[in-house]
Amino acid sequence: MWDGCHGLRRATCKLERYNPRPVMDIIETALPGVLILQPTVFGDDRGFFMETYNDRIFAGIGIEGPFVQDNHSRSAQNVVRGLHYQLPNPQGKLLRCVGGSLFDVAVDVRRGSPTFGRWTSVELSAENKRMLWIPPGFAHGFCVTTPFGELVYKCTTLWEQASDRGIAWNDPDLGIEWPLRGEAVLSAKDRLAPRLREATVLPEFSGDPARS
Repeated sequence: MWDGCHGLRRATCKLERYNPRPVMDIIETALPGVLILQPTVFGDDRGFFMETYNDRIFAGIGIEGPFVQDNHSRSAQNVVRGLHYQLPNPQGKLLRCVGGSLFDVAVDVRRGSPTFGRWTSVELSAENKRMLWIPPGFAHGFCVTTPFGELVYKCTTLWEQASDRGIAWNDPDLGIEWPLRGEAVLSAKDRLAPRLREATVLPEFSGDPARS
């Protein structure tokens, strides 16, 4: 069974030439190219401020747009959405939780990739303010672990119904350990998604996680 949290490596993002303040920590995951981002939060008794996107800074850590679509979803506890990807015109996604808490997952579905079929996960919550970058070529899904969860995310290409693809959230070959507290609540589309071994349309590994 693949340990989705195995192999995390932390590195401090040093981009002082763009911004004299510390910007964020970058946490490399077991899937090359998939990054956990911990923004610097400036808080006092009035509230807080944090920078969630800066194209120059993000380009410096390999996250390049343009981002052309922003989405916002709200889901109840035990809702599972995913595992979704798009082909052709694959999407890179920059995700963060603005309400409640989510168990967020990325799966490498690129044929020929050294990490094909492996997954990594992170808790995204309004409290920890972490973000997750998932490059094109990876499938994405999440489940809600609190009474509700709200996810906002930026996409590098527009959503296209004809290109919308999915992998079964509970594919035993993946072995994702979803922290559900009851029965999964799924859409009709997600209930019918195939296992990874049954998928007929998958992206190809190009050697570059940002361009697969």
